Amino acid sequence: MSDARAGADALFILLGAIMVLAMHGGFAFLELGTVRAKNQVNALVKIMVDFAVSTVAYFFVGYAVAYGTHFFTGADALSAKNGYELVKFFFLLTFAAAIPAIVSGGIAERSRFGPQLVATAVLVGLVYPLFEGVAWNGNFGIQAWIKSVAGAEFHDFAGSVVVHAVGGWVALAAVLLLGARSNRYRKDGAVSAHPPSSIPFLALGAWMLTVGWFGFNVMSAQTLDKISGLVAVNSLMAMAGGTIVATLVGRNDPGFVHNGPLAGLVAVCAGSDVMHPLGALATGGTAGAIFVLLFTLTQNRWKIDDVLGVWPLHGLCGAWGGVAAGVFGQAALGGRGGVAIGAQLAGTALGIAWAFASGLAVYGALRVAVGLRLSQEDEFAGADLAIHKIGATPDREASW
Repeated sequence: MSDARAGADALFILLGAIMVLAMHGGFAFLELGTVRAKNQVNALVKIMVDFAVSTVAYFFVGYAVAYGTHFFTGADALSAKNGYELVKFFFLLTFAAAIPAIVSGGIAERSRFGPQLVATAVLVGLVYPLFEGVAWNGNFGIQAWIKSVAGAEFHDFAGSVVVHAVGGWVALAAVLLLGARSNRYRKDGAVSAHPPSSIPFLALGAWMLTVGWFGFNVMSAQTLDKISGLVAVNSLMAMAGGTIVATLVGRNDPGFVHNGPLAGLVAVCAGSDVMHPLGALATGGTAGAIFVLLFTLTQNRWKIDDVLGVWPLHGLCGAWGGVAAGVFGQAALGGRGGVAIGAQLAGTALGIAWAFASGLAVYGALRVAVGLRLSQEDEFAGADLAIHKIGATPDREASW
């Protein structure tokens, strides 16, 4: 590889890493706008510190687990190909760090800060990289086995399953073990309203995530020669489909409107390089409906207190995206082919099972060892970090 080509590839993936890094600001503002006012500062602090812990865990452990590569072999390895391997680490780190950012939205307002940081280190250092290595590096021969059975490997171009479904199903385990916020579900069967504290901040977070997602998807090519405009257009179409359907099904609710594009983008990640744009539109639209309907069911009927709806948004829409890649990627439906529905079902099911079981193990162990929940006093005061009690006066609950 020439120096110019290596430098161009390093710059390309570095720009992708910066765009996905900016998405973590989107995670922060989405959570900030959704939680109650007394927890806004805590939401910002958690996302920032989680990312720092993720960086250390992925650098020292996670990247090597997934790809067998580490950075402790001397100066030559650090300078090879203009440092391409280093910025590739940076890019893939931003994906790995999405796991605790997703979980954070589900367990907001009643989780302890310290145990969550421990969980972040384990998830980013071990749990996520093990499945990442299976899907994206062929580890353990699982992809070869899927291909021998289904005729194609499990295909997940930009992480519908590897990142989003894994994060969402880990979050579901954590939410179930943690339990609902105090007085969220009352003894008389009523549901206490905990409306978003700031729709403008929620919208800002959604826009930051949406813009950064084009780096998340397009730059997943990782080198310039593999870049595809199809990925960008499919991302755009899925975003539009998710927004329109979430608006219709959610009856113009602004929370649903701004989560709709995210649902579409989660779902299109896996097949964005193989679908026809009409397939991407259908994938995103279906994801928009999945989010609205399942968010409503989990909150009101099943009484699962997933604050930001991260299980429907990431866990279910991500799983749908894994399957949709096998459907709309078919040449018969205008796709580029090379995918198999059986392979997509197998890979998606494996990701879900691994994530949910790992989430139960990690958060279950922490609950037994040190506890996960705040005291009622700290939860009531909005001190979910137990270190910063700005805005400790209980807010007034809105009616809806």
